[in-house]
Amino acid sequence: MNTAKPLFSYRKFWAECYGPAPFLPRTREEMDELGWDSCDVIVVSGDAYIDHPSFGAALIGRLLEAQGYRVGIIAQPDWRTTDDFMSLGKPNLYFGVTAGNMDSMVNRYTSDRKIRSNDAYTAGGEANRRPDRATIVYTQRCREAYKNCSVVLGGIEGSLRRAAHYDYWSDKVRRSILVDSKADILLYGNAERALVDLTHRIAAGEHPSEVTDLRGTVFIRKNPELTKNWIIKDSSTIDTPGPVEPHPDPYEMKEANKEDAACNTGQKPAADAGKSAEDADVQVVQIQDFKKTRDRSKTLIRLPSYTKVLSDPSLYAHASRVLHLESNPGNARPMIQGQGSREIQINPPPLPLTTEELDWVYELPYARQPHPSYGDAKIPAWEMIRFSVNIMRGCFGGCTFCSITEHEGRIIQSRSEQSILNEIGNIRDKTDGFTGTISDLGGPTANMWRLACNDTKIEESCRRLSCVFPGICKNLNTDHTPLINLYRKAREIPGVKRVLIASGLRYDLAVRSPEYVKELVTHHVGGYLKIAPEHTEEGPLSKMMKPGIGSYEQFKVMFEKFSKEAGKEQYLIPYFIAAHPGTTELDMLNLALWLKKNKFRLDQVQTFLPTPMAMATAMYHSGKSPLVPLKRSEPIPVPRKAGVRKIHKAFLRYHDPENWPLLRETLRGMGRADLIGNGKQHLIPTWQPKGTGGEPDYKRYGRPAMTTHNHFDKPKGPQKKGKSTSKNRPTKAGNSPRSQSKRPR
Repeated sequence: MNTAKPLFSYRKFWAECYGPAPFLPRTREEMDELGWDSCDVIVVSGDAYIDHPSFGAALIGRLLEAQGYRVGIIAQPDWRTTDDFMSLGKPNLYFGVTAGNMDSMVNRYTSDRKIRSNDAYTAGGEANRRPDRATIVYTQRCREAYKNCSVVLGGIEGSLRRAAHYDYWSDKVRRSILVDSKADILLYGNAERALVDLTHRIAAGEHPSEVTDLRGTVFIRKNPELTKNWIIKDSSTIDTPGPVEPHPDPYEMKEANKEDAACNTGQKPAADAGKSAEDADVQVVQIQDFKKTRDRSKTLIRLPSYTKVLSDPSLYAHASRVLHLESNPGNARPMIQGQGSREIQINPPPLPLTTEELDWVYELPYARQPHPSYGDAKIPAWEMIRFSVNIMRGCFGGCTFCSITEHEGRIIQSRSEQSILNEIGNIRDKTDGFTGTISDLGGPTANMWRLACNDTKIEESCRRLSCVFPGICKNLNTDHTPLINLYRKAREIPGVKRVLIASGLRYDLAVRSPEYVKELVTHHVGGYLKIAPEHTEEGPLSKMMKPGIGSYEQFKVMFEKFSKEAGKEQYLIPYFIAAHPGTTELDMLNLALWLKKNKFRLDQVQTFLPTPMAMATAMYHSGKSPLVPLKRSEPIPVPRKAGVRKIHKAFLRYHDPENWPLLRETLRGMGRADLIGNGKQHLIPTWQPKGTGGEPDYKRYGRPAMTTHNHFDKPKGPQKKGKSTSKNRPTKAGNSPRSQSKRPR
């Protein structure tokens, strides 16, 4: 993997003489107090300003301040006018725009497309303090305020929408957010490297739209000469939609570039026939020198254009697969995609930060509290993390419904033990309200700290979508000893009474280390431990890239054993997803029966929410799985209709009387009326408490077809109440092929 210039090795900008600010200024008055006449960079964020490294706007602001720049913050501006966008004046270099720590649509709407009643990133939890698609709106207001200002996009909203993407809320494929916003450049992922380099280059006189060679960036290609010395490969040559052959072993280095041999023919790929106008400036280079085709650093991958993925969901699934295959910083190649009359280029992901760099970023002079302008108002997101420590970044799990991998990458970036212990000491000494409990030592995953591939060469050449699915990779280091030692040292810090672990736990990794599970259960569980098996059935689990329920049950045995040995009464709280692609009514019925058997009554349930760029979202939109090549992908059941999603959610809350009328109707349609009764063997009773339930609202949701068919297809005619055809009648729950595999994912 290429080496990068360390973040702290750049020559500081001249404004370094002002030194760090107590808080990055939000008003002209604060700028005057600091002696500033202007800001070099102004960060516009959809979140309240909390000066803490867990919040992106504060992190990038302090990062640029450490490079010598004067950085101002415009937090949650009124987007209806330009007044707030002009409050700090015009920045000398650029506006940095982010929607905040969450995609603005995910933040504002539920999975049922209903407006949320609160916002965890706003003072007082107040809702509606940011617009829909905030990145686009904020960019427009910046340009209205100052016509010639430069705008740099960042944050998770820009990161997940960097290419043509399916938008659940409008139910259509949208162009890259860079094109829709008309910004100059987009930085995706954890963008510290690109941000520092880009800012110094802008300060030296370059325009951001002219910077084309930075990793972790997306730009609009304006100059056809940019492809002059590149090898252009159609994405179909990487993931050929023809006869399927066994995939080469990614750990056999000699096979790593076998796919490149396709370029040696010197012939135009079939997929290039009838090229549209938006691809006109892309030339397929005829290669005579075979060795040249092996130079991945000079190869551009041409994805299906926006117009093509808009009209063909299967091509959308193919593009999603290629995007994820080209996500390893060690071997990823730049990608280009037509966007109407223009084209974007997505450069390879940024190189991960070293431990030394990550320590430096987290040890910048943050105030570690909300800006004083919020007074005593509580900000829920801050209350959640104020006594927690982020110890790492990234996740190699690759769960298809999760955005962590797309944003932070699969390579784990870990802080040093001493840096983490120092932060615990700072929380103890400087954070108001600390009573001795550290609420979390974690990150995207609680127990991936310092876990990595045993061989850097293998890591750089690997093309797997997950290190732990369908089984844990033999090259993955799963030693939890360093993490155990960290927990022990954290508990020994004077003034620290308890250290809890609240981040999501990979239990399939944890069971590899019984000593870790014992340490966790004995000292770091506050009565309840939340984990996420997500489902019990093989169909949805295989589309989630999650381990079988056997891994959960193996962990449960260890959890209960060590809790008993510690003399503690503790409980596992499992999380499950309803209506995930690949799930049928039969799958949800089997899950409900498992929940009842294990005496679980879930208070809160999660219905699948298709987020931009996620592979599960590609399944939701296309009805095909991008986990395998296009021609190999069979149609999968996709619960899209509101009525079907409502049924799936009802099965998770089988104990709620409000759901009983709908479940009775559903069970009769499935031919499982035997599960309706008043005995212990029944799922729901025949009686209905007064004032609850009622007939299902078929007028609103439509009468569901109780089959296991692909919900992309319309049922062939109405079904009679209480009956199902022999052709469509599902297997009884007792005979269903429930996953009992104990293999970790």
